[in-house]
Amino acid sequence: MTLRQSLHRSLRAAPLAALVGAAALAPAQGAEVNLYSLRQPELIDPILAAFTRNTGIKVNVVFAEQGVLERLRAEGANAQADAVLTVDIGTIQDMVEADVLQPVSSPVLAANIPAAYRHPDGLWYGLTTRARLLLVSKDRVQPGAIRSYEDLAKPEWKGRICTRSGKHQYNVSLLASMIAHKGEAEAKRWIGAVRDNLARKPQGNDRGQAKAIVEGVCDVAITNTYYLALMATNEKQPEEKAWAAAVRPVFANADDRGTHVNISGAAVTKGAKNRAEAVRLLEYLSGDAAQQLYATKNYEYPVKPGVALDPLVASWGTLKADALSLAEIVKLRARATRMMDEVNYDQGPGA
Repeated sequence: MTLRQSLHRSLRAAPLAALVGAAALAPAQGAEVNLYSLRQPELIDPILAAFTRNTGIKVNVVFAEQGVLERLRAEGANAQADAVLTVDIGTIQDMVEADVLQPVSSPVLAANIPAAYRHPDGLWYGLTTRARLLLVSKDRVQPGAIRSYEDLAKPEWKGRICTRSGKHQYNVSLLASMIAHKGEAEAKRWIGAVRDNLARKPQGNDRGQAKAIVEGVCDVAITNTYYLALMATNEKQPEEKAWAAAVRPVFANADDRGTHVNISGAAVTKGAKNRAEAVRLLEYLSGDAAQQLYATKNYEYPVKPGVALDPLVASWGTLKADALSLAEIVKLRARATRMMDEVNYDQGPGA
């Protein structure tokens, strides 16, 4: 069996009439696009099925949580995928640096996606955003007591903060944004002070930090927005609903530069054999139907202006996102990773 044959997975058409626009694109008989996806199947499958219904373009997809970059490097000019979906800006930047992507210029993508969420040369495009929230205990933290990322470094929060590893891509991106805004010296002072304010060594995932608040380990944590919504709606694990009910979301820096956001994104591979179909897929994913499904299925923020939020997400209030281009922030990711090591962040307070 060839690698392309192993890649092949045809998406069955689903009854998604509500997502199909009135003016469907003309079918492209026999056309297909091959996709590597780091996004979860239960999220992306319905969107890809709707794309096929609209265009007649068959999508062959391989899902993988890791190893996609290595596979693209190994394939080189013989890339088996035409496009790739990723889950954060760091992963997609690794692909840029590995020179496995090609630029795309599209009036549709330019119109749908704000400049802050796309590569200046068209090497990648953001499809959704997720904000890096502060979570605080409803019982032990008064409204307004903490309002910014900078507040995490204040003495009154000593022993009251929980986070996952500082080396995780989400926290690295947050620190990179601090470097961009504050400079290296101030960012290093800040992350060292946050480390000293931790209630324990960094551990677990974003949901685990909410659990720690409920258990009284800490009073403040950091999480991506969609994790809070997924906990609040988790019927299979009702204990997570209790974690979500016990915390209050805070959009950090809403009073000044705005809250740090990350993206899920997409790109066309350098060796794409079906380039036109890959571009058409990216354009569809940036459009109203797919953006609405991203919002309601995974509680993310659409990148296209004007697409409605899920009511639960909207209930948290207005997100003022940091306007600094993610293409600028991601350039500082390597420095942020080294800085986490320099302050021994993952060793916890007193390191």
